[in-house]
Amino acid sequence: MTSRILIAMLASLTAAPTLAASDATLFGLWARGDGKAKVKVERCGDNICATNTWVRQGTKGEKAGDILVMSVKPEQPGQWSGTAFDRQRDLTYRMTLKVGETRMITEGCVLAGIVCKEMAWTRLAGE
Repeated sequence: MTSRILIAMLASLTAAPTLAASDATLFGLWARGDGKAKVKVERCGDNICATNTWVRQGTKGEKAGDILVMSVKPEQPGQWSGTAFDRQRDLTYRMTLKVGETRMITEGCVLAGIVCKEMAWTRLAGE
């Protein structure tokens, strides 16, 4: 029984993305895991903005130029949390970002954390 637990633990560790990196790795160009959007993440005053630089044709409710304004702070190396405001939907989310050199996982929650959505992102080089 203990060998099954150990195997399960090792499998979960190898399946998880490597996300430990400096906080500066948050900034740059990212492609959304579903292939429907690319964003540029950069400082905008005291906040951090994620601006759609490209949206796949036919994607409902999104367009290039849409901005998500995040009021997030580093919690620990590679992890940010706080809130995000989506201007287009007039919604505020509780936001968590886990950032590595080449991968990022974001989670946004509304309705006091009852409804959450997680998304994987891949860093884009040289765009």
